[in-house]
Amino acid sequence: MKKIRYYSTNRAVDTAGRAPFAGTVSFREALIAGQAPDGGLFLPERFPSFSTGDISALRDAPYWKAAFLVMREYLGGELDDAGLEEAVRDAYDFPVPLERVYDRKFVMRLDQGPTASFKDFAARLMSRLMSRLKDPRRRLNVLVATSGDTGSAIGEAFKGVEGIDVCILYPRLEVSPRQKKQLDTIGGNVRTLVVDGKFDDCQNMVKQAFLDPGLADLNLTSANSINIGRVLPQSIYYLWGYAQVADAGEEIVVSVPSGNFGNAFGCEIARRMGLPLRRLLMPTNENDEFPRFLADGSYRKVSPSRTCLSNAMNVGHPSNLARFFDVYGGTVDKDGTVYRLPDIEEMRRRIRSVSVSDETTRRTILAAWKEHRLLLEPHGAVGWKGLREFLAEEGDFNPCLSIETAHPAKFPEEIETLLGFHPDAPAALGDLDSRSGSPMPMGCTYPEFREFLLANLSGKV
Repeated sequence: MKKIRYYSTNRAVDTAGRAPFAGTVSFREALIAGQAPDGGLFLPERFPSFSTGDISALRDAPYWKAAFLVMREYLGGELDDAGLEEAVRDAYDFPVPLERVYDRKFVMRLDQGPTASFKDFAARLMSRLMSRLKDPRRRLNVLVATSGDTGSAIGEAFKGVEGIDVCILYPRLEVSPRQKKQLDTIGGNVRTLVVDGKFDDCQNMVKQAFLDPGLADLNLTSANSINIGRVLPQSIYYLWGYAQVADAGEEIVVSVPSGNFGNAFGCEIARRMGLPLRRLLMPTNENDEFPRFLADGSYRKVSPSRTCLSNAMNVGHPSNLARFFDVYGGTVDKDGTVYRLPDIEEMRRRIRSVSVSDETTRRTILAAWKEHRLLLEPHGAVGWKGLREFLAEEGDFNPCLSIETAHPAKFPEEIETLLGFHPDAPAALGDLDSRSGSPMPMGCTYPEFREFLLANLSGKV
């Protein structure tokens, strides 16, 4: 098997006096480092190619088999087949429902994992790969910025993993009560910090820590979607979902509610691996930097990011935009500085993005329930609205797949206000109210965060 190497999205630019990283690394090196030394994000030098037959053969197959098929290519023999099969079987021990709404319009519910969020798919596999591939002589410290579901998914996935500690930062006013309860009560080797700021403040502090040479001995790594180990597993469910709802070779439209763009980039990866994708829809909430970019070709991040109902998507400058720019021939850095524009016409041909307001999100939840008995939460509603707008403007199309990223029971107050009932909690959230725990308060300045890291973390086993 020819091994795939990984390069930095900043390989061709000199950012803030930091020399570009022009080399390549293995999957293990990219996974453990989390981010390239020049602040860029890792990308594979090539994407493996799967035939229509390869993909269609996944019909009625258990989900873990799709994960094995895809990740075997990216790992390039760094983990033997027996170890990889054990990892994917263990990671994916929950169902992946596909709900037919009408005609051949489907909602793929990625909300059945242990934290009722799509983040479980990447987090659980990432923790299992990281524990198998890390240096056993060193302790890893995982830093996570979250605006909702990422933190709890990472925390639960890494809870109890030997030799790895986790530190989660979340913005005080931008998570739902249930999300906060999940984050605050993980415990064990997982610390939670509540930040007096925005998600972007959390994300920027984490990024600064990775680039701080004074913290090198802490062996910091990322479990946000800046880590290639988070993004690659997110390509799998598009291939598996396609096999369940489409005939071999048929094109499909996929709508992905988009915030930090890792989930949407997973679909872009799937297309480059052979998914017959007619159009990738990337609806956002009122953080509309990407829809505006596709419309006028000028990139302007939203700063500070806007607080919206679909809180996990409150991102004013998506980290994974750097990967989208790169694969379409452009370069943008972590601060939103554009060094080279991508092929905007090709992006427009492949991708469509609209901004969905909170008011429209609420109307969509109400209409989906009244018209189809389709129960959506705010993020899934943004995805469904993006699909509905596409079909209204470009005509009916089949098959279509809209992604539901969190369980509606994580937003019970909103559902009850709009629909008049309390959504049933999945088994994963059944004992949430009885859990206890509290976060540590943190300001939104880097020096304060740096001091906390030096005082509380260690890179030694």
